[in-house]
Formats: sequence, structure tokens, C-alpha cells
Amino acid sequence: MDLSIDCLLPPDNEFQKLDLLLSQGSFELVNYQPDQKVQDLKLVYLMNDAAESFLVFQKARLTGEYLPDFDGDLSASLSEDEHGYVLVLHQDSTVCTLFFQNLTLETHLFDYGKTGHFWVTEYEYLRQLEYRIAILHDKLEYLGTDYCSEAEQQLAVLAAFPPLNYNCYPAVPDKYLVPKYPRWFVSQAAIAVMYRLALEAGDSALVRWLDLYQRFPIRLLARHIARMLHQTAHAGIIDLLTEKLADAASAYPERIFSESMQAQIRELYQQAEKRQTELLSQGIQSDILKEEPFQYTEDTLIYKVHLMIWKKKGISRIVEIETFTSENADKLSVPV
Repeated sequence: MDLSIDCLLPPDNEFQKLDLLLSQGSFELVNYQPDQKVQDLKLVYLMNDAAESFLVFQKARLTGEYLPDFDGDLSASLSEDEHGYVLVLHQDSTVCTLFFQNLTLETHLFDYGKTGHFWVTEYEYLRQLEYRIAILHDKLEYLGTDYCSEAEQQLAVLAAFPPLNYNCYPAVPDKYLVPKYPRWFVSQAAIAVMYRLALEAGDSALVRWLDLYQRFPIRLLARHIARMLHQTAHAGIIDLLTEKLADAASAYPERIFSESMQAQIRELYQQAEKRQTELLSQGIQSDILKEEPFQYTEDTLIYKVHLMIWKKKGISRIVEIETFTSENADKLSVPV
């Protein structure tokens, strides 16, 4: 019996998630061992600093040729018989067939509140907020409310707030942008969240501009509010939002690597904390952020600890970044 993937089961199940990946041209197996006839195969579903999630083909057997580094058009068909499921995958002219008994979801959530990626310069602290909100939005979109607290669900709507999202403070270069919303689209829910934050921070000037933006959600006002967000006069709302994101993310564990890697990480933090103490003695504030590899896949990234040093330039808040890294980091291993 042939089945289309999009109607095999009701929405919000693992087969619908598989359909989503295939529609995006994504099919990355992370643990395929060609010499094993039957194995549980993990397919990357969502990988970011907040979550590492996989679709698991249980008791799977793969025939034909699978191209792990394939980057092109995918097509697939799914069928079911008395023995289980059959997925036929076409990678251009190459075909492989995956026989499996069941499809399940494996998900690991992590603390992302102190994550730092400095791919784009200028007002880096706002770009870190944009990045954390974006990955939180992805977690909610791909995994649902069962994997996000109420606080996270409220903050995730800020992905549709142009003065702080990719329109004004993109965390990644333009060529890597994958916009979730049309340019300059703002949701009323996002304005409402920022409005409440502005009230809590006691920022009456921003409250007035948000009132105007709610009535006239145009690019001109979005850009004006974006400029306000990097000014020292409005630092309170940015610090408040940063704190709320960090508090929400702190409910999840840190990534854990091999013992030797953990020792290197502790050393990096000691170096950063020593430098932070030196700066504090001069009256200079700073924050320690982390840039880390994935835990449940092989990753060539090196663990980095960043010191984000707060400065002032005219009426604006800016930061300088100092990075601590161990170039001879051991290969990561998943904890047992």
C-alpha cells in the first residue's frame, strides 16, 4: 500500500517531521554504519544551541548507495506493508532504500542563555539576543510547546519584531539568512511583549514609540526603535530581556563532553574569569559567553569562551570581544 508522507498520520507526529525535512531537501544520517545490517539510524531533525533532535529509524536496514555529503534535490516515497515501512530516497540519480520498523523522536535540550556567536560586528550584544530568540523560535516551531516553557513561548514571538530581529541586527551574514517572516513584518504579539518589557524596565520613552509602532507598523518606525535599543538611555530593557532569556534557558542542562575536554573548558573559564576580575578592578563590566560544539554528533568546532566587555561610545552602548580558546582540544565524546 503506497502512502504519501504528508497524510500518513495526523499532523505533529514523527512522519510529518520527516516530511518537513524532505521538503527542505534535508536528509542527514549521523550514525550510519555501512557494515551493520540492522541498526537504529538517527536523522538530524533540529540542531542548534538550544536543542539537538533526531528522528530515529528503528531496526533499520539500508540498501543501495547513501550519499552523506549530498547537496542537491531530494525526492522520496514512503510505503508500508506487513513488515514495516519502506522509504525510497533519490539523491539525483542515486537511489537508496531504507526499511524500518518505526520512527521515533529523540531530543536533548540545553541551556542557551549564555551562548555567544560573533559572526557579525557592531552592537554584538543585540545580535546575540537576535540569535537566541531565533533558535528559541526554531525550537518552538519544530518541537512544539511540550519542549518550551510558558516563558519561552512568550519570548519566542520576538522573532517577529523587526527592530531586534534579522532586519536590523542579524546575527549571521546575509548569505546565511533564512528569514522566518517577510521583511519588516511585525506581529502584534511581539509588540505586546516588548511593551510589557518597556513598562517593567520603566522606559516611558520606548513605551510611547511602541504605541506609535503598534498603530503604524512601518519600516521607518522599526529603524528608529532599533536605534533606541543600542542607546544607553534604553539599556534597561535590553538587560531585562537578556536576563529573562537567560532565566528561561537555565532550566536546561549544560552540554557535557569528555573528561579531558571538560578540563580544558574549566581552564578557559578560569582564564576568562581572571580577565573579568582585572577589568572589574578598573570599573569595567563584562559578561562571559560560550561557543560550543554539539554533544550528540561529531563536531569539528572548538569550544570557545568569550568575554563581552561593555563600553560607551557617545550615547550608545558598544562591546569589545576577547576570546579564549584551546586550539589543541581533544575530540569530543558523548557521555555514557
